[in-house]
Amino acid sequence: MSNEDHQQHAQHRDPPINARGRAFDPDASSDERTFALLMHLTLMGHVVLWGIAIIAPLIMWNIKKDDSPFLDDHGREALNFQISLIIYTILLFILIVPLGLLTCGLGFFVLPILLYILGIIGMIQAAIAANKSEFYRYPMTMRFIK
Repeated sequence: MSNEDHQQHAQHRDPPINARGRAFDPDASSDERTFALLMHLTLMGHVVLWGIAIIAPLIMWNIKKDDSPFLDDHGREALNFQISLIIYTILLFILIVPLGLLTCGLGFFVLPILLYILGIIGMIQAAIAANKSEFYRYPMTMRFIK
């Protein structure tokens, strides 16, 4: 391996693992952790205005993605999760009548609640991980932005 190859490999090495067994960024500043936490918490913005849940993290990520690999990773993950939730919501609306009928009406109420719970729990876990300088992967997320 040449010296140049070794330097490139060193730049792209795996992040260290903390005591909880999670990858983390020991160089993430307090400001970076707070900004990443806020990117994840923008999911709550859908209560005020539906589109803000995807627009806010998109703007935040585009502003800071070149400043820090930590913010780039958290921004991409937050956006991918928001996009996935939008796709799941559209699919749910398409399938809610057949699923509601198959479940004797229970699906009309339970499925939207389960999707909402997935969003809230994922958002909280990601925000906590960001605050601890940890990297986080949302469950059930399609990764469109890599």
